[in-house]
Amino acid sequence: MSIRNRIAPYLYLLPALLVVLVFRTLPILSSFTASFTDYDIGGFHGFVGMANYGRMLSDARFWQSVLNTVYFVLGVVPASMIIPLFLAMLLRRKLAGRSFYRTLYFLPVVTSAVAISVVWTWLFNPEAGPVNQVITALGGEPLQWLREPRGIFEMMLSPLGIRPRGILAGPSLALVSLMIVSVWKSTGYNTVLFLAGLENIPDTYYEAANLDGAGRWGTFRHITWPLLSPTTYYVLIMSTIVSFQTFALVYVMTPPPGGGPLGTTNVIVFYLFQKAFDRFDIGYASAISVFLFLILLTLTIIQRRVAGGRVHYS
Repeated sequence: MSIRNRIAPYLYLLPALLVVLVFRTLPILSSFTASFTDYDIGGFHGFVGMANYGRMLSDARFWQSVLNTVYFVLGVVPASMIIPLFLAMLLRRKLAGRSFYRTLYFLPVVTSAVAISVVWTWLFNPEAGPVNQVITALGGEPLQWLREPRGIFEMMLSPLGIRPRGILAGPSLALVSLMIVSVWKSTGYNTVLFLAGLENIPDTYYEAANLDGAGRWGTFRHITWPLLSPTTYYVLIMSTIVSFQTFALVYVMTPPPGGGPLGTTNVIVFYLFQKAFDRFDIGYASAISVFLFLILLTLTIIQRRVAGGRVHYS
């Protein structure tokens, strides 16, 4: 084989490798290096070792952003899997206007997050928002939605004389409002993924199950769910990563400087943005980004070992 034929594959890969190197690898390495420095808008002021990471341990606002992010992920990820799976199973049936429904569910995915945030901010408006108007028409009390700092468990239990505090109070209603919008936006994309996975399951399995007298639940448990596991595994990992990286909804719907009422919607990426581009504390912001990277890497490894072993590819 000539030298030209040997290097030809690498030349085809070179443009993609350059893009990954310039826009992925180098920024990651630069951020990791900056996390050990005192670096701000005035420039480089020297290496500080682990000082930025030590600063995180005593930063109450940082840990509040971590807690808010955990709340957000625990609220969004399960709903972003269950609802799309249910819709995909409905759309797989022979329904009138099935193509129309598929398009309708996918529209939020291709719509700008900023545009969606503006519309939902109006919907959740406490004074003139349609959501509160519907609640009032049904005889309920209007809610503050994006302005409410109290936890949802606190709001639910306080009429009973129970007032949970701290973590037990749960995520604020403002953060739950962001969860609703996030789930609504991601539903269409995940529905398409589940629908593709369902259509790849051969009908012969369902025919055999029907002949054996298996009910709907038995068919789903022993056929649909195992054979859909590769899609479920992918949706789980991607939904977790995307949820940890949420930013646009927080920035537009609960704008700076506080990150929502009393900072209750201040998630990690939003806090990182504040430190990097509002305070220009680049070194500390880089340390936060490394922390987020390690969290995502750890969760991905755990998901791969726990859930990956239960995936059936055939």
